Amino acid sequence: MKFISKYTEDDLVQLLKQRDETAFRYLYDNYASALYGVIFSIVPETHTAQDVLQESFVKIWRLMEQYDPSRARLFTWMHNIARSGAIDAVRSAAWRNARKVEPVQDYHHAIAGSVIEYTGLRKSVSKLTAEHRALIELSYFQGYTHEEIARLENIPMGTVKTRLRAAIRQLRKMISIFLFA
Repeated sequence: MKFISKYTEDDLVQLLKQRDETAFRYLYDNYASALYGVIFSIVPETHTAQDVLQESFVKIWRLMEQYDPSRARLFTWMHNIARSGAIDAVRSAAWRNARKVEPVQDYHHAIAGSVIEYTGLRKSVSKLTAEHRALIELSYFQGYTHEEIARLENIPMGTVKTRLRAAIRQLRKMISIFLFA
């Protein structure tokens, strides 16, 4: 099959539901680093976070038929799978016991072929406006849902989603400048 450099979300979903391996490689190549960031914010241990990432993609592949585009965008659906997997890992007794005997880790991690400093992400978030920073903190670092954030911040859920999208766009710009500088 000829490699397609860019899919629309609908095309990608259709191909994934047809078990197209090229589309799945594209999905992994384009979303693994973002999902790893979500996982690592919950499981700050490299090996476990990488295992959760792999398990998340296996689950995405297995459950692709159940994905309903009318309920959530593809990334949101994958984000929820990765986040749930990370929370399950942290809650497991084996992980908690392993953390008791593990040395303190260095926070430089390989993410999808490039090295990004974890504290650098925090530094980028700190450069956002106060309203965007608060929402990113609640959503991605503390794991609150959009509904929970809307209640906590006493703002409409649509506003939460709009501000999060704007904040993520700003972060992407900051990170792309960092990566390609």
